[in-house]
Amino acid sequence: MRVFLSLCLVCLSTPAFALAPPCNSGTVYEDRNGNGQRDAGEHGLAGIRVSDGQHIVSTDAQGAYHLGVDGVRSSFVIKPAGYRAALRPDGLPDTWRTIQYQTPPTLRFGGVPQAFPMCRDYGLQRERKPAKAMDVLLFGDPQPKSTIDVGYYERDIVAPLVGHTPARLGLTMGDLVNDDLSLYPALKAVDAKLGLPWLHTPGNHDLDFDAVRDEDSLQSFRQAFGPDTYAWEEPQANFIVLDDVIYRPGQKPAYVGGLREDQFAFLEAYLAGADPGRLLVISVHIPFFDDAAPGVETFRRADRTRLFGLLRKFPRVLLLSAHTHAQKHYFHGPENGWLGAQPLHEFNVGAACGAYWSGVKDADGIPSATMADGTPNGYAVLSLTAKDYRLRWFPARGPESAQIGLHAPKVLRRGAYPAYGVFANYYMGDAQSRVEYRIDEGEWKPMVRVVQADPAMLAENIADDLAPGLRGFDRSPEAEASVHLWRGALPTTLAAGEHRIEVRAFDRWRGEVRASSSYRLDETGAGAGNR
Repeated sequence: MRVFLSLCLVCLSTPAFALAPPCNSGTVYEDRNGNGQRDAGEHGLAGIRVSDGQHIVSTDAQGAYHLGVDGVRSSFVIKPAGYRAALRPDGLPDTWRTIQYQTPPTLRFGGVPQAFPMCRDYGLQRERKPAKAMDVLLFGDPQPKSTIDVGYYERDIVAPLVGHTPARLGLTMGDLVNDDLSLYPALKAVDAKLGLPWLHTPGNHDLDFDAVRDEDSLQSFRQAFGPDTYAWEEPQANFIVLDDVIYRPGQKPAYVGGLREDQFAFLEAYLAGADPGRLLVISVHIPFFDDAAPGVETFRRADRTRLFGLLRKFPRVLLLSAHTHAQKHYFHGPENGWLGAQPLHEFNVGAACGAYWSGVKDADGIPSATMADGTPNGYAVLSLTAKDYRLRWFPARGPESAQIGLHAPKVLRRGAYPAYGVFANYYMGDAQSRVEYRIDEGEWKPMVRVVQADPAMLAENIADDLAPGLRGFDRSPEAEASVHLWRGALPTTLAAGEHRIEVRAFDRWRGEVRASSSYRLDETGAGAGNR
């Protein structure tokens, strides 16, 4: 204790311009009035964990903690359930700091400047009546490449939520920007309008690409958003956020999914004391499943197997990832190194920017941004209770009921061979989903799941090909196979005229969701193409 007090006194008494010993110590206290500073009578909190992303220490009876001094470190409080933290002026929770003890590399976007900081106290405010349930906003890949795109992000995703969301926490799963890290302040300013504590996962487009090693590749991210590996706890779940982008300068590809040794040290220390009965939510950017050609590692298998081994004693785990600019539910099993009693669920969340803010603009001047698998850009909501979780997808500025995209021919010849069908892109679907259709309120029939490109996206591609000029800043992406597409054959023996198509899917969280369209059967008249 005397060593700790002496160290802090040195930090406090040394002018900022002098080369004082760096201080990675302080106190975690109860911020009773929520003003973000320690006032008289606000006592220290014992047993609160503080970490540097590798080591974890607990505060003593007076709330004091001490971490070692080692390179570039983002130290942080593991916010415990039942407490909340004040928000900084930039809207981020005041639970961390990043300090550079060594001479920093010269980086285009600044990195972390060298500093010899004073000791740091953290205030936490006790929640008197923690809510039994909570919603978390999930954003994948906002990825603006310019201030114009930041404006799209604000108008398309954030503004409709301001004052209209019950969420109490936000989580962005990487690619906060598209390589231009100078956009970080603008992005934070947009997110701050929601007034929520926000957690950020770094992505492969958040790297300092002029760094010469992986260890320095997130310096600018850390300066703006704090730690790249950390934990955050709520009454309903424990959250772990992990940088899973291994930067490999000079190699092709320049990065691969994986985890570092210091991250495994943090995971081992944190999970050793975690309650296995609580839901554990792990957020990364690059998916844990391989998302490339067969046999190509997009996430290092050895790291995945090691992580899954640590998670095996936790029966309730949800993995969250982004990166693909598509949407998918993936269930890990023994083939991926998961040996738990039940498959391990990973939700690969669609992108807020969709297809990189591409496509034709609507009446509001915002690009369609539909993803290559036919999913509209948007965001997800994770709803939590102590017993369960629910996931819901919300198309940007669209009605919550818009869960299925339909594509069908507008007209067919009456009596033609029934070779044409209606396609239903059920955005939150997977191989186990039940999807049905009916014509004119007739009998419901099962649709067949097909793994192919959504015809609606193919139609956009053809329209882009045939247009004499660009229809948007960038054209829509080339359609890719969707894993949540179903087909049903359209009958041609009905009466001539208009016929209603209805499709329903049985969502495991929302219940029944529906969409409708129509097609027309025409008789072939004389001279109208008869053979």
